[in-house]
Amino acid sequence: MTKYVILLMMLTAELMSAQTRIIAHRGFFQSNPPTAENSLQALKNAQAIKVYGSEFDVRMTADGILVVNHDEHHAGMEVSENALSSLRTHKLSNGEELPTLKQYLELGRRTPGMKLIVELKPAKSKQLEHIIVEKALKLVSETKTENQVEFISFSLNICREIKKRQHAYPVHYLNGDLSPQQLKDEHLDGLDYHYKVLLERHPEWIGEARKLGLLTNSWTVNDTETYKKLQVMGIDFVTTNIPDQLNNL
Repeated sequence: MTKYVILLMMLTAELMSAQTRIIAHRGFFQSNPPTAENSLQALKNAQAIKVYGSEFDVRMTADGILVVNHDEHHAGMEVSENALSSLRTHKLSNGEELPTLKQYLELGRRTPGMKLIVELKPAKSKQLEHIIVEKALKLVSETKTENQVEFISFSLNICREIKKRQHAYPVHYLNGDLSPQQLKDEHLDGLDYHYKVLLERHPEWIGEARKLGLLTNSWTVNDTETYKKLQVMGIDFVTTNIPDQLNNL
């Protein structure tokens, strides 16, 4: 009987490890009631539903502060051309101030079991991107969130720079133009591509990535049918605006 119990436990562990895990896109903002994407409340909502991780976007202000904001502009002002104090004269739709990366990491640290998926947005030069990477890694160290952070970026330069400075951090590429073998050659940890890249253009890449020891993620998966198709293909993660729904499947 003991042998059967051990076998069952092993099979259960294998199945659990193979499950597709859910990442909240810009936090869980399509909540009830809804809140602003990339807000501190959106992060709190993601923490409450116990997903694998919460993704958020990072840019640098003119005075060198890393803030959490998806678009190049906030309230009509270009983030990279304005100081934080100016940007904060305009609130988010939920009444919050524009959050800093430091605030986000400090809040995220309260739920150590949830990953913090840090998307570093491309900047106007490689030099600026290197500064952003340096500042982000410093904040991770200061907030003691080293075991929680994973990095993603559309900029291959940013991905390379993170790996150059801190090889241990997981880094995934977003742009969808590199094969799994090319990512392996870049010493990155996986791909994080739009679902159409993996379902329509290169469905073979999920299997190829697995054989190479790379992780696979797909964004932004906002319907259950797309999620199920990717799940059958063996995707490791999906990033979604409906993390509550997919987490309950």
